[in-house]
Parts: sequence; structure tokens; C-alpha cells
Amino acid sequence: MAISLIDTFRVLASFDPPRGSLRGAPWEAYVDWAIAQGLAPLASYNLEYRLAGGADAPEWARDRLLSIYSGSVNDNVMKLVNFKRCVDELEGRQLLIMGGAAFADTLYPHVGFRPVLEISMLLRRMDVDAFAGYLAQHQFRPEPDEPAHGAVKVVSDGRTPIFLYADVLGAERRTEVQGIFERAKPMKMYGPSIFRPDLEDAVLLVCLEQAREGYQMPWLSYLDLRELMTGATSMGSVYSRPVNVAVLLERAKAWRLERALYTSLSILARLFPSMAESLKPALPPLRRATRELLERLVVIPASEPGKMSHVRGSERLRRLLTGQ
Repeated sequence: MAISLIDTFRVLASFDPPRGSLRGAPWEAYVDWAIAQGLAPLASYNLEYRLAGGADAPEWARDRLLSIYSGSVNDNVMKLVNFKRCVDELEGRQLLIMGGAAFADTLYPHVGFRPVLEISMLLRRMDVDAFAGYLAQHQFRPEPDEPAHGAVKVVSDGRTPIFLYADVLGAERRTEVQGIFERAKPMKMYGPSIFRPDLEDAVLLVCLEQAREGYQMPWLSYLDLRELMTGATSMGSVYSRPVNVAVLLERAKAWRLERALYTSLSILARLFPSMAESLKPALPPLRRATRELLERLVVIPASEPGKMSHVRGSERLRRLLTGQ
């Protein structure tokens, strides 16, 4: 029996994959796509250790995914240990780690499941230059190209790019950004100056990133969002608690991210139908016309593997989603 690409994704992206054969899965399409989406390490672990007989996957597919898994483990350890050495003794600051580096040890049962390609950090604007200078003492130099993804600066040691962000909600909402710092939780493993966003803030920051990328980013981001919205039940971490939906909705309104939250959660519900009902209370109450527009232009195409592409007026849509 033929198995679709999306069904293959759902099985191999699970922390508790259902038993069964994937013999009829579209392996030729899935392997390259999963590698590009950052999904290969978790998929490989499931095939090698969770699913009997590798779920009948072809040997070449298992070998290729396994090589990515092994590389992800080593690469993550190298990057995060090196970063720890750089910042462990830094005192008197409050610097927030966002994204993969904040999630690998809190949302995923193994740090190798969540590839960390870069380290994203949220700083107060007055700390950006000072921290960039501090990192320069550890061989991190400014990247020659214009900073991408909304970052103020990007520095790299040739192996690990570090994206430095400030005023992520826009200069007019600095009070809301200050709230992110006030609610942040310490990351003691990285020393006294390193923190990570609280749960509801982390959810909205993921939605903000997805919206700014026009929902054309690796699907690994949806696994991050899935685990945040389910309270990281596989872990016992700072994110292992139910999302406070009332707080999430209130904050989304204050941040002007209601459209982005609606879009991201709607995509998540399509990718993982078992979550759809539990996500409904967290969907902001948008106007019907707005919902239909977002569904047609973003939610439906972004929920199909390889189907999302920039639509006409996508820059205007991005501004609409991010409240800018």
C-alpha cells in the first residue's frame, strides 16, 4: 500500500512512532526532503531504534539518514560546548538564547534530534555591540554580508554563526520586549548571563520567525512549535507545563502577532491532525475574511511538503502577519 510523503513525515517526526511497515513510503522523495527540513536525525533514530526492522525502509535510505544523525550529534555538541566556553564566565548581563539552541535540550529527548545550525540571541540594543566585541575575543568575527532574518549583527568563528537580535517586535514595542527579558528563565549551564524565553514568549517568537520567513523555513520549526504547544511532555524541562492560553492570546494581541499565531497554529493542526482540537482555544479570533485569506495564501500551501512558494504581494503579507 502506497504511503504519502506527509504520512511518512508524521510517523518519523513522532517521539513515539506508531508500529508498522513503511515499505510503500516514497523514500526517494522523503530522504532528500527530510535532510533539507532538518528532520533526518529524528527520522533515523526512529528507524534504527524505535521501529522494528527499520519499518522495512530500504537500506540505502537508512544509511543516509543515519550518517546525518551521527553528524548532527557531533556538530551540536561541538557548537554548544564551544559556545559555553565563550560565555560561561560572562557576568552582569542578561542575554537570551532563542530557537534551536534553546530547544535542543528542553524539547527533544536527545540533543542530536534537533540540529542547531546557528545560535540566535535576543539582546537589549545597548548590549549588541558590547557582546559582539566580547565574542571577537573568542574568534567570532562579523559576517561580511548584510545581516539576514532581521538580525542586527551576525558573527561567526567559521563554524557557528551567531545571530544577534534587538527590538524584535519593532522599536515602538520595546516595553513588550522588556517583558520578555523580565520573564526569561536562567540557562545555568551557560553561566550567569545566559537566559531563555518563558514558554508563552517562546511560542510567539517561533511564530514571529515563521511569519518573517514567509513560512518558507525548515519544517523542524513546526516540531519546535508542536512540543512547545504540548508542554514538552517527553521532557522534564522549563517548557514542560501546559501553555497558558489566556496569557498567550493576550500577549499575541499586545505584540500584534495574532495573525502569525493563527497561521502557525493552523499549519500545525494540518500537519498533526491529532492536535487540531486541542489547538482551537489558542487560535486568535480573527475576522472571517482574514482567516480565509490566510488559509488560502499561507496555511494550505505551507502544509504540503514542497508546495510553499512566495505568493504575489508576499512582502505585504509578511508585514501583515508580523504587525509591521
